[in-house]
Amino acid sequence: MNGSVGPMRVLVTGGSGLVGRAIERVVKEEGGGREGETWIFLSSKDANLMSAEETRAVFQKHRPTHVIHLAAMVGGLFRNMRQNLDFWRNNVHINDNVLQAAHEFGVVKVVSCLSTCIFPDKTTYPIDETMVNTHTHRHIHTHTYTCTHTHTTYFQQYGQRYTAVIPTNVFGPHDNYNIEDGHVLPGLIHKTYLAKKEGKPLQVWGSGRALRQFIYSLDLARLFLWVLREYDEVEPIILSVGEEDELSIKFAADAVVEALGFEGEVIYDTSKADGQFKKTANNAKLRKYLPDFKFTPFRAAIKETCDWFVANYDSARK
Repeated sequence: MNGSVGPMRVLVTGGSGLVGRAIERVVKEEGGGREGETWIFLSSKDANLMSAEETRAVFQKHRPTHVIHLAAMVGGLFRNMRQNLDFWRNNVHINDNVLQAAHEFGVVKVVSCLSTCIFPDKTTYPIDETMVNTHTHRHIHTHTYTCTHTHTTYFQQYGQRYTAVIPTNVFGPHDNYNIEDGHVLPGLIHKTYLAKKEGKPLQVWGSGRALRQFIYSLDLARLFLWVLREYDEVEPIILSVGEEDELSIKFAADAVVEALGFEGEVIYDTSKADGQFKKTANNAKLRKYLPDFKFTPFRAAIKETCDWFVANYDSARK
């Protein structure tokens, strides 16, 4: 698929974020890049992708043949609840501008990153890719539905091979560790770090009973490269550990406590929302293509992430 355009010029939007930095590490340090390829990792400092003009300008400057589209307004449950309109408007503008610029500048392939929040909140489990095109009731995430629908219509009208991946809960180095606005694991890591430092109890929001599938950012990055090079469907693909690896928030909190060596009291604040109890995803489609892919064991990935956070505390996003 890539031979007809020569070596790839890959533009990664959101290149300074959690997944972008993981892809950069895999490309530059693990041999994920190939001879002759050019990889450009954009941050918000390079262009405001909510602006159609700035988006076109950055595509004009770099002339990518392929795009990994990660740029988005993101945040955890409580930030989504506070700013749902901002999420909708900003992400719709970003997605529309990036996909239109990709079309105008002849990009061969776009791989966007969605969320399991694209699926309906009232559904049967496990969820799989065939359920994407049902209407989502979570209006805070309908921009992700719009994005995958736009991929389909670019294919139908222009034959463009734009696709998307749907990871489950991603974590790893370079995450946003803001306690109020971040996702569950980086928030837990930061709170545990502070509780240990200050000699105070660790307060975990919610009951700890909610279930999640977590994927390490470096595993996701390795899978992103496979999707970019080998996955030829327009329909999205779920990138996740298996259903058998779904964990409770309490299990995740215990792993963070162990990794950081916290020995104090752990308190579960049940006045805070758990969010959706479960979002179990089926990775059978991924396993059909990659039956032997090895995910990093959860506790090992948590230890690597916690070690990175401690070593980079002063500069980490928080």
